[in-house]
Amino acid sequence: HLQLVESGGGLVQPGGSLRLSCVASGGTLDRYAIAWFRQVPGKEREAVSCSSGYDGNKNFPQSVKGRFTISRDNATSTVSLQMNNLEPDDTAKYYCAASIGYVCYDLVSFFEAWGQGTQVTVSS
Repeated sequence: HLQLVESGGGLVQPGGSLRLSCVASGGTLDRYAIAWFRQVPGKEREAVSCSSGYDGNKNFPQSVKGRFTISRDNATSTVSLQMNNLEPDDTAKYYCAASIGYVCYDLVSFFEAWGQGTQVTVSS
């Protein structure tokens, strides 16, 4: 049973950058698709980026393309999300999620393991 722990959130000004990390334990990371989701209170959880053996690295919402980059290091069981040129609309709690297999989907129900989340606030 894979366990996930996120870190790296915080308060940043518009235009700034943050790097989120997700460290996995209890399993072999290269067997999993790993995704970052985000959620604002009162709204549905939204898929942001995903990394898998078959799909490679991909971003889902158009709003983050060119600004967010997901990367993974299977040797250290770490998946990172580099977020540049942050905007106030990026404010949310960011979650790391894992699904065994090699394909990415942007569906919450597809992922069976979740971290506790890390808060990102973009504000001047």
